[in-house]
Order: sequence, then structure tokens, then C-alpha cells
Amino acid sequence: MIRLINCRLTEYKTLKNITINNNIITHICDSNTKDETDKTIINSIDLKGDYLSLGGVDLQINGGLGLAFPDLALPDIEKLHQICAYLWSVGVDQFMPTIVTTSVAKIRQSLEVIKTFKECNNKGNEAEILGVHLEGPFLNVQKKGAHPQEHLLPLNLDNIKKVFHNYGNIIKIITLAPELDSEGDIIPYLTDLGVIVSFGHSMATAEDAKRGFDQGASMVTHAFNAMPSLHHREPGMLGEAIARTDVYCGLIADGKHVSPTMLKVILQASNYEEGIFLVSDALAPIGLDDGIYPWDERTIEVKNGTATLPDGTLSGTTLPLFIGAQNLIRWDICTIQKAIALVTDAPRRAMKMPTIKVGQKANLIRWHHNQDKKSLTWERISTKFDEV
Repeated sequence: MIRLINCRLTEYKTLKNITINNNIITHICDSNTKDETDKTIINSIDLKGDYLSLGGVDLQINGGLGLAFPDLALPDIEKLHQICAYLWSVGVDQFMPTIVTTSVAKIRQSLEVIKTFKECNNKGNEAEILGVHLEGPFLNVQKKGAHPQEHLLPLNLDNIKKVFHNYGNIIKIITLAPELDSEGDIIPYLTDLGVIVSFGHSMATAEDAKRGFDQGASMVTHAFNAMPSLHHREPGMLGEAIARTDVYCGLIADGKHVSPTMLKVILQASNYEEGIFLVSDALAPIGLDDGIYPWDERTIEVKNGTATLPDGTLSGTTLPLFIGAQNLIRWDICTIQKAIALVTDAPRRAMKMPTIKVGQKANLIRWHHNQDKKSLTWERISTKFDEV
């Protein structure tokens, strides 16, 4: 058994000790507490007050190492393993491959590849695919952003069934524009399937959003982006989401999609990790150098981790998830505890998954804060248990 002592956990105020046996968390207690397992401890690692967390969860990522998830084909299975290994190396334990708007045939092809991949054995030290996030094709053309207009579809049950086909069990999140649901039957249908409905790329009013949230929608995709801005007389979809305690908003914290000031505003208004989780929204070139890369039938240019279309439209980032948490500390936007929770605990709660507790795999991240440099660094420690 291994014991990690003097750890800070995001959900507790006091220092904790964590006991690990065969890479499973078996005990969590206050640091000044002794228990019956003391005599069986092989080694102790003193974290000296550093924070400890599970790995990150990225609920919106569009590809990796040059491969876009909407372009997946069966020969890409090995490349998917490489992407999962890369994401593990940047702190991500679990993620949601995001398929943006494309043809129905390509959506189905990508879903088939991911379904096949999930049936394969994890090779170890790889991030786990939780399921698929469909971002489109049921989006408002006025807020399509970088999504190709020719593949947008009317939001109705026939089209939902056409896109989902027989892949409903692996589609976990769908981003759609609620104002397109003229019959009011889409959100109940999707939630009955167990799919989380997220609002985005939308012109929805607060009334549109309230109706959809009351029907069971529970997320907003990349808050502020591809939706009307907050207004004091028309709060819109985002204002309605912020005001509710049963809705989580995804947020990109690269400083380009949303300014640091507005990041602070929405985080404070949403009570931080209780209403917000960070996403990377990273595009296929994540893990590669800056440059010009193919993107559907177009190209994107990546500079300093920001991706744009030739006309200047912001299309995403190539920055890993944890950069967002590190930015929040660098910009003095929130506490260490909250920054960590926004990339680890909050996305798990949004997906109704457990946070750190007894019985879970000890795939753990150690976070260290250098107050003078305003820096937040991290390292995986689970791979070191056999070395101590």
C-alpha cells in the first residue's frame, strides 16, 4: 500500500491522507488521523500541501495530432490510440470526441469508428472515450460560426433519427439551437434516450432557453461564443443558463474566445465550478506545431494555439484543457482550488459522474502553485507508485 499524505482536495478544507492499494483509492482521512492500515503502508509520499485531483475531463474536443473526429475512418483506429495517449500525457483521463457539423454519412462513419474503438482494449496510459458529443447539425444559420452551412439540418424528429441511426448508445451530448424546435418534442425525446442536451450556435431568447431547460436540457456549449451577448433587458439563453442552478456552461479559457474580464464575470455569476466547466474546444492540430492545416474542405491557420479560418472566423484552439486552469491562475481570476475543480470535478458533475472517492482508480494529478510566479504546474503521480 502507498499513502499520500498532507494532500489538499478541492472538496475539503482540511489536509487529507489517501491510501492506495493496487492503484485503487482505499481510504481517505484527515492528515492527523491514524487508522488500522498504518502498519501495512509500504511507503508514504508527502505532498506538502499541494492539491491532488483526478485527471481532467474534456467534454468538447474536435480531434488531435492532425486527425479531425468528423473525418474518422476504420484505418484510423491506431491513430485514435495515439490521440488517447497524447491526451493522457497532457492530464486528460476522459474525453468526449466532438463531431461538428458535416454530412450525415460522415457523422455515421465517425460514430461507427468510435463504437468500434470503444470495443477495443485500452492499451494503458490512454485517456478514455466517454462517448460522443455531436455539435450540430441542428444549429441556427445566423450563429453557425465555422460550421459549414450546407450541412445544417432542420431540427425535427425525422432528422434526429436519421443522424442518430443506431448509435444512440454512444452519443452522450448533443449541441443544438432550441429555437429551431418548433414542435417542442425534440428535447424530451433526446433526454428519454439518455442524451444530454446542450444549447449552442443559437439565437434563442431567454424564454426559448427556459422552455428547453424546463424540458430537461442541462448544458450550454462554449458560453458567450456563437450566441447573443448578455444584455440587461434581454438576458438571452446565456443569461437564463447563468441564473439557473441546474444548468452547466462549458467555457473556453484561452483568453481569445472570451476575454479574461468576462471569464471572471461569468465564473463569479455562476458560482465557479457549481455552474461552469472548462473545455479545450481543441481542433485536430492539437499536439502539433502552429501552421496551416486542412479542416473539412477548408483550411485553418494556427498561431499561438488559436485557430482561424481564412476569413478570420475564430474556429477553435489547439491548447490542452489544463492550459485553461493555468490561465485562470495567471490572470488572478479564481483560487487554485476552483481552477483545478473547473477541469476535473465540474465536468464530472455535469455528466453526473463521481469526483474523487474511495473505490476509484488512483490516476491522480499533483498540482503545485508558485505564488511568486503566479504559475500552476502539475504532474501525474500514479505512474510513480512502483518507483517509491
